[in-house]
Amino acid sequence: MRAPRFWSGPRPDWRAACLWPLSLPYAAIAGRRFARPPTARAPVPVVCVGNPTVGGSGKTPAAILIARLLAALGRRPVFLSRGYGANVAQPTVVDAAVHGAAEVGDEPLLLARHAPVVVSPDRTAGAGLAATLGDVVVMDDGFQNPGLAKDLSLLVIDGGYGIGNGWCLPAGPLRLPLGPQLSRAQAVIIVGAGEPGEQVAAMARARGLTVLRGVLRPDAAMATALAARPVVAFAGIGRPEKFFATLGDIGAKVLEARGFPDHHRFSEADARGLLAILRRSGAIPVTTEKDRVRLGAPVSGALKALADAAVAVPVTLALDEPSAIALHALLNARLTSPRAM
Repeated sequence: MRAPRFWSGPRPDWRAACLWPLSLPYAAIAGRRFARPPTARAPVPVVCVGNPTVGGSGKTPAAILIARLLAALGRRPVFLSRGYGANVAQPTVVDAAVHGAAEVGDEPLLLARHAPVVVSPDRTAGAGLAATLGDVVVMDDGFQNPGLAKDLSLLVIDGGYGIGNGWCLPAGPLRLPLGPQLSRAQAVIIVGAGEPGEQVAAMARARGLTVLRGVLRPDAAMATALAARPVVAFAGIGRPEKFFATLGDIGAKVLEARGFPDHHRFSEADARGLLAILRRSGAIPVTTEKDRVRLGAPVSGALKALADAAVAVPVTLALDEPSAIALHALLNARLTSPRAM
């Protein structure tokens, strides 16, 4: 889906007000479900990386960073994901040589470059399989699902977006009210600068949560290669405008930017449209790693031509030094303390 502009706030407008009556039962139902105690515990510790809103926040780069930190601590992390749009009926270990985005989702294929990944519609069953592959589970999303107990939960916040207009779906981007979500988390990661993120950070600190700060950094070699080069950018992520702004920040000349809905599956028509722009402009087609994963490896047609030409720009989450130290300490403390349901 593509997030409506009126979600971004900073205050609800008339369109949000029209949808507000629908938000009330949604928030009540989601809140009751969220308040349920967990019904299962994995055989190994579980670290959950979530976000309080729908749409992009930097959650996947945060999950990758945490897996890297865990590996540096001598742990063997395994990712667990529901896999948005995945077509699996039982817990499945992702094999990038066999699976495509249509089978396991785009994010699991990206995560699989860094550690083993289990995709499962049932997170408890998936955690059981993950525990046979490593000694700590890193959940990419699933924060709002109460079924599986978590040993450490972190919420990722886009500093420039915060919680949008502050209302729940469908009047705003919140999955459920922020207060209950903060009560189940131990830390928030504010990604990028902005007053909306600072407001969430203040609320988190008031509740005793650890506040971590970081920025998304594009791959240095790719940034150098694209500097001053004409590009046509396309992305189907939560907030594609952030990716387009990043390209401008590294000095690329963005001749045209095409945004698609989050998790968009590109069609032949999409590819033909983009290729027509490329022929006219002579520019480089540039996209995100997630979008390049979704393009896959088509064997013919316009999609193959686009996939062959497209350049993906990897990004990583970099924490400031105090935040890196604090996260290291938090991981050590939560993963070595006695576990309870």
